[in-house]
Amino acid sequence: QVQLVESGGGLVQAGGSLRLSCAASGRTFSTYTMGWFRQAPGKEREFVAAVKWSGDITHYTESAKGRFTISRDNAKNTVYLQMNSLKPEDTAVYYCAANSYGLVYTTSWNAYNYRGQGTQVTVSS
Repeated sequence: QVQLVESGGGLVQAGGSLRLSCAASGRTFSTYTMGWFRQAPGKEREFVAAVKWSGDITHYTESAKGRFTISRDNAKNTVYLQMNSLKPEDTAVYYCAANSYGLVYTTSWNAYNYRGQGTQVTVSS
């Protein structure tokens, strides 16, 4: 069983940066692919980024490429999402998720068997 707790959300002006963190419990964190999803008001939840258990393979949605960076520290059981050049359209609840299947390139929320409660990110114009 893995429990995930996100932090680092908040209010930021357009063009600013935030770093989200996701702390995981459980001894098997280092074997899981970790991902970030987001859900804006009135919209479907969408994939943002994922990182392989080893940290050497990452995958991003097109809108995140060049602005967001996903990384992980297996010694701290933590995954990060560094978000730069934020835009108002990045406003959403951001969720951390883990999948034990090794899937890095899937963008499906249903492929992730552990999910966090989310943290709000609001970008003002």
